[in-house]
Amino acid sequence: MEKAVSLILDGKSLSERIRGKIEEEIEFWASKGFRRPTLSVLLVGDDPASQVYVGNKERACKKVGIRSLVYRLPRNTTTEELLDLIAQLNAEEEVDGILVQLPLPPHINQQEVILAINPKKDVDGFHPENMGRLVARMEDGFVPCTPLGIDLLLRHHSIELKGKDVVIVGAGFIVGRPLSLLMLWREATVSVCHIYTRDIAEYTIRADILISATGVPGLIKAHMVKEGAVVVDVGISRVGDQIRGDVDFEGVKEKAFAITPVPGGVGPMTVTALLLNTLKAYRRRFGLSVENLL
Repeated sequence: MEKAVSLILDGKSLSERIRGKIEEEIEFWASKGFRRPTLSVLLVGDDPASQVYVGNKERACKKVGIRSLVYRLPRNTTTEELLDLIAQLNAEEEVDGILVQLPLPPHINQQEVILAINPKKDVDGFHPENMGRLVARMEDGFVPCTPLGIDLLLRHHSIELKGKDVVIVGAGFIVGRPLSLLMLWREATVSVCHIYTRDIAEYTIRADILISATGVPGLIKAHMVKEGAVVVDVGISRVGDQIRGDVDFEGVKEKAFAITPVPGGVGPMTVTALLLNTLKAYRRRFGLSVENLL
């Protein structure tokens, strides 16, 4: 009997639907005389990938009616200069969200920068206060954008997490670690693999839901994936003139129940989660409920 075609977890189409709802809400508040939400984005240096990401965020904000203020700073900007700008934006009443595009140049103290952002404007969700709220399962904090985007994508497709074996490959600060906390929040059993894990395939083959966030093209092969697993590919790399993910898509889709494409899977959901976090910050500034954002 021929195997059924894997379910493609299409982040692009879901993002468009969610962004449509965000736009409707912003227009509603604008019609009531409220100002529009404002997001400040700080980009230091000229890293090509960061330039693309910031451009994507600018366009997404414009489309839904969020005012975006992008500060493009030279690579030789000092930690102190960046902290001064963050202090100004923290004090600015009309700025709802602040995002510092990572990674920063190596001479800038990233930890100091993250700590300097007002947690109530930290729409990236990296401030220790927001990370702590994630640990404590408090709904009023900001969940980092990629983990939140993955959660929205899985929930939209009614993929159950409770009691499932979730394996995350990659223990980075931006995705792996906060995602593991969010998956625990969803009552999954979570394993996190990293560079020192001795046999990654020993873990991945058991996963009901396998999420890879390493940036190593083609790392996850078909023999590493359980039949009927859900596979989420966070990685994105340029190989020649192609965009590749962590997962060998053509091989793995033959075994997976559901799989994300690259591009068009997690990437659009990350930007959409940023828009949701900005809307959440905006609601809170006006004393509005931060529940039921969708």
